[in-house]
Amino acid sequence: MKTSRLIAVIAVAGLLCIGAGGGVMWWVLQRPAQASQAQGQAKAAVMTDTRAYAYVSLDKVIVMLRNVAGEPVSHYLALDVVFMTPAGSERTTRAHLPLLRSVTVNALSELTMQVASRLTVEELTQQINEAYSQAYANDRGGKPFAEAMISRLIIE
Repeated sequence: MKTSRLIAVIAVAGLLCIGAGGGVMWWVLQRPAQASQAQGQAKAAVMTDTRAYAYVSLDKVIVMLRNVAGEPVSHYLALDVVFMTPAGSERTTRAHLPLLRSVTVNALSELTMQVASRLTVEELTQQINEAYSQAYANDRGGKPFAEAMISRLIIE
């Protein structure tokens, strides 16, 4: 009788160990699946922009920079701007180029040579994009482009 109880206890302990081991393996294998699912949800939250874009160029925008008092030489900033436009809206963006040129000149005309030479291309791009957003703030149609980028910059 003692041997049959001993065999039963060993069998039950063995089954418990096998069940616990299986549970641990299931839990370990589920962790990567949960992590990849969380990454997939994070990527979906970012919302990748899959629209097709065309690029419209505004060439040779020249801005006279402000002089420091007593400085005899005039300085200028010349740049080319490229507008990332949703495909099909190129004509509308081209029609707005005179306004965009004016907004660009107004946004950058307050700079001095010292300030302009210290700014990076990214900072200048941010400055003109903010100016465009302000210019189109009251326009019901909104901006005809997604983003403006500087393609050429000369400061003299």
